[in-house]
Amino acid sequence: VQLQASGGGLVQAGDSLRLSCAGSGRTFSDYAVGWFRQAPGKEREFVAAINYSGGRTDYADSVAGRFTISRASAKNTVYLQMNSLKPEDTAVYYCAARRWQYSSNWPEYGYWGQGTQVTVSS
Repeated sequence: VQLQASGGGLVQAGDSLRLSCAGSGRTFSDYAVGWFRQAPGKEREFVAAINYSGGRTDYADSVAGRFTISRASAKNTVYLQMNSLKPEDTAVYYCAARRWQYSSNWPEYGYWGQGTQVTVSS
């Protein structure tokens, strides 16, 4: 499966952004999708994930209540709606896919999109 992440940009604190992860190739509906982020000098960290059906989701504590992950199966796309953005959300955001169930552990994902930069100014 191939993944294409998009939607990043430069925003101010308190603004919103919606990231998209478009999947193609194999049956994308069989894959769970996770969003991860990596800031300069920091390790890659889990942000949010959704299972193959869209019926289960998970969030990092740092984004719970502000970010929402969803999927539009007809469009083979997973979205990450990010509200009330903070400067500490600044990072390169990556989407990744694995069969069926999600994981918060990034090495368990076999397919990755290119990153999209999110920069939040104070």
